[in-house]
Amino acid sequence: MKKTIIVFSLLILALLLLFQFSKYALISGNLKTEFVIALIAIVFFIVGIYINKKSLYKNALPLNEINHKKISELEITEREYEVLQAISEGLSNREIAEKLFLSESTIKTHVSNLLVKLNAKRRTQALQIAKDYQII
Repeated sequence: MKKTIIVFSLLILALLLLFQFSKYALISGNLKTEFVIALIAIVFFIVGIYINKKSLYKNALPLNEINHKKISELEITEREYEVLQAISEGLSNREIAEKLFLSESTIKTHVSNLLVKLNAKRRTQALQIAKDYQII
């Protein structure tokens, strides 16, 4: 956060200096208006490219492999893992039951087992823990 504030502060300072320089150059008569506008446009273009590249590298997430060892350590069964994947898709218990051809009470049992094994209180918390463990 501090780095972002410093970068934007320096960017604003640089733009202010550029505007002051262009104002001085126009008053002294050394530069034409078109040249100053082109210079400002080039500076904005370069800053835009720099920010774009920074944001592209930041948003690129590495592809994580599923940690099968952690799944076995947590003693999550194949069926519970299927239920966990369905939960990550945003499906309700009824939709999961229809998808896996099970009863809704069986799905509730699997969900409660997952919550215990992942030490979570809610489905959303279980999903976050599963992502942290890299099992989904």
